[in-house]
Amino acid sequence: MRTHSRRAMLGAGIAVAGSGLLAARAAGAFSPGPRSGTDGRDHAHGSRHDTPDDYVSPDGPEVVDAERKRGAGPVREFTMTATPARIDLGGHTVDTWAYGDVLPGKEIRVTAGDTLAMTLANHLPQSTSVHWHGLALRNDMDGVPTLTQRPIMPGASFPYRFVVTHPGTYWLHPHSRVQQDRGLYAPLIVDDPKEPLSYDKEWVVVFDDWVDGVDGSTPDDVLAELNRGMSRSGHGGMHGDEGEPAGGGGGGHGTQAARAGGPSRMLTGSYSKLLNGEAGDVDYPYHLINGRLAKDPQTFRAKPGDRIRIRFLNAGGDTAYRVALGGHPMTVTHADGFPVEHAETDALLLGMGERYDVLVTAKDGVFPLTALAEGKKRSAQTVLRTGSGRAPEASARPKELDGRLLSAYRLRAAESVRAVARRPDRTVELNLTGSMAKFDWAINGRQYSPSHRTPIRAGERVRLAIRNHTRMWHPVHIHGHHFALPNGGPRKDSAIVLPGRSLDVEFDADNPGLWMVHCHNVYHSESGMMTVLGYRKN
Repeated sequence: MRTHSRRAMLGAGIAVAGSGLLAARAAGAFSPGPRSGTDGRDHAHGSRHDTPDDYVSPDGPEVVDAERKRGAGPVREFTMTATPARIDLGGHTVDTWAYGDVLPGKEIRVTAGDTLAMTLANHLPQSTSVHWHGLALRNDMDGVPTLTQRPIMPGASFPYRFVVTHPGTYWLHPHSRVQQDRGLYAPLIVDDPKEPLSYDKEWVVVFDDWVDGVDGSTPDDVLAELNRGMSRSGHGGMHGDEGEPAGGGGGGHGTQAARAGGPSRMLTGSYSKLLNGEAGDVDYPYHLINGRLAKDPQTFRAKPGDRIRIRFLNAGGDTAYRVALGGHPMTVTHADGFPVEHAETDALLLGMGERYDVLVTAKDGVFPLTALAEGKKRSAQTVLRTGSGRAPEASARPKELDGRLLSAYRLRAAESVRAVARRPDRTVELNLTGSMAKFDWAINGRQYSPSHRTPIRAGERVRLAIRNHTRMWHPVHIHGHHFALPNGGPRKDSAIVLPGRSLDVEFDADNPGLWMVHCHNVYHSESGMMTVLGYRKN
């Protein structure tokens, strides 16, 4: 048995010696938001009128200084193209958008301390961007059009470049309209140069719910249908990018919504006890693991007795997955990239955007790894093969799915990353509001505007008091930071908040800029359930 180092698995990365000043201004300085007054709170109670000039700019000196303090390790260079693609899902071929011609996109792998340099070329008919989900990176590389960068227009490219500080399992996807619910996503693995775990093999497992290109449907059509369901046809997404109308070149938004195609994808009558109510909004025809349908799954090969590190990642748009490996208990080691006290379980529940790392010791035979679309009566499957035997049926349901189940709230952060107890300096109230009937999802009753910021200050301990006033569950995600769950819980960037429930999480304001907090259900966020935390200038 060996301590596993994956430096040799950099894939498309090309190691480049040396370091350099980050090319944040390669596309020109960007000052987001209109020059108009915005309402914001400068303390827990009370308010005042601010202008964008009162806030740290995504490419301001505070951001540059914070990046300088991170250092500048070896540069790892990558290129990626967002392009229309024809993808075989395993017996069913679809026209979609993807990073290159593969699904998921090719894995990006670096080591903590490296400088990641990735140029994205946009061959899509719409503008796009890349958000580096889970990374505490410099603000002008966070990939939110009209907030932290200009949108990458069709035919253009953008050089992302930043220091990667924390090891763990992360991923990348657009933050433009509902593009994430196509094939535009890829895993990002950050190796630990002092990896404490010992294992023989590693398996990256990406879950996804799929509608794009099936019987004429697109995610834009799905959003249009959901919007029409609230008698507001013509209501577009929240990401009308600079330089083009909210409808965009790909259709499906704004006045184009009336021409939405394909069969109805609205989910009705779903229920999940684990999610305390309705499972979601969208009735996806397919669910995938590593881009494959259960009828033609990927097979991961190992030897009996191998110790395997599995990195689970939910890249879905509207689906929580209950996950189990037939015949095997799993030992959870990490949540959202950060170590936890090891805990054994039979199954895990992952909301959209969440990641978990587990260790398993492979038995002899052929075993299904099944992801049950929680409350949606469908599933995805891949296969672990260590010996002879028939592959499991596509409908295989391991008994472990109904065994011991862990979610983030039953885990504890490893001592090395546990938050130091401290009284919060500021409490930010985030009331999740809206309904399926009206599809008017919002935070504090206000739909997203890039010019509206809730102020925080560098050095503060910030408490997010999240209150779910809706009848749906929401996976809440913060950009550029990692919060701590209560009572010594794990450090995370995404967490499920059940209907009617409350969650208080805390983080240290140590990464200046403008940062989004939003529901990671892409249809909820694109209908308005997003807001911005803005660092005030000192």
